[in-house]
Parts: sequence; structure tokens; C-alpha cells
Amino acid sequence: MGALTSRVFAALFGTKEIRIMMIGLDAAGKTTILYKLKLDKVETTIPTIGFNIETFTIWDVGGQDKIRPLWRSYFHDKQAFIFVIDSNDVERLDEAAQELEWALATIEQRTASDRTPVLVLANKQDLPHAVGVDELKDKLKLRGIRQPCHVQATCATTGDGLYEGLDWLANALR
Repeated sequence: MGALTSRVFAALFGTKEIRIMMIGLDAAGKTTILYKLKLDKVETTIPTIGFNIETFTIWDVGGQDKIRPLWRSYFHDKQAFIFVIDSNDVERLDEAAQELEWALATIEQRTASDRTPVLVLANKQDLPHAVGVDELKDKLKLRGIRQPCHVQATCATTGDGLYEGLDWLANALR
């Protein structure tokens, strides 16, 4: 992990191991976010088949519709979840909302808790048709859910909003 990112994670999460699962539809930017956090640079990525694990233990699980049923296999021992949305892909927001609703119900079932924090990263905010955070909260039906939840506007390629979102997540885990 890059030195800057290591210091940021140590400052946010301390020395205890935190297991975070990152999910979302395909092409939302999950792997780009993972490598931006790990290397502090943007890497050329290909669609994730299966999952990637980096040393700070964020599980980046592929988002293709055939892989999504596997998500539930990884839910049981995670302390937090990150759901990444391509906020510029308005045609798939309903699909993202359905998957997030399913994930929230499964998280509660698998973790036996409605207190597992969920960070929604509204990615690709730099693009011209990106839906804003308030509109996303409505479209994703997040108002009134039981889990602690935060929607953070982000741009994975620049890193804008990523550390603010992780700061919220670290505070939610305390």
C-alpha cells in the first residue's frame, strides 16, 4: 500500500484489522477506487472477475449480474460495506437501487445486526450527467434505512471525496 494511504488508513482506522466489502454494479469504479487508495494513482483496469484483495482488506467483488449472487458468500465477517454507484449512468440507477436494497437486507441477515455501516460512494461526479447526492438518496431509497449509511460524492480518478467517505466510515466503526 502506498505510504500516504497507509498513514491515512492508520489515522482513520488505527491498528486493528477492519474487513470491508466493496460492491456495486459492474463499471461503477470499484477497482479504480481500490487502486487509487492502494497506490495513490489511477491504474488501467479490466472488469473484476471474482474479487481482488489488497492488504488493507477491502474486498473488491465483481459487479457483473452473473457474479452478484456470490456477494452473499462474503458478507458474514465484514465490519463495513462500501457500495459504489456510477452516478453518471442514470439508465442503471434503478438496477443499482435494487441491488443495494438486496445487499442491505442480506447484510442485516448475515451479520445479525442492523448497525453495520454502509458507505455509498456516488462515483464519477466529474462527468456531465452525474446525479447529485440528494437525488441519489431518493433514487436509492436510503432515507429511513436502519443501517448507518452515508452517501459521499466521489471521483475515483482524482480521489475527490474518497478520504472524506472513509473518514465517515472510520467514525461509524468507532
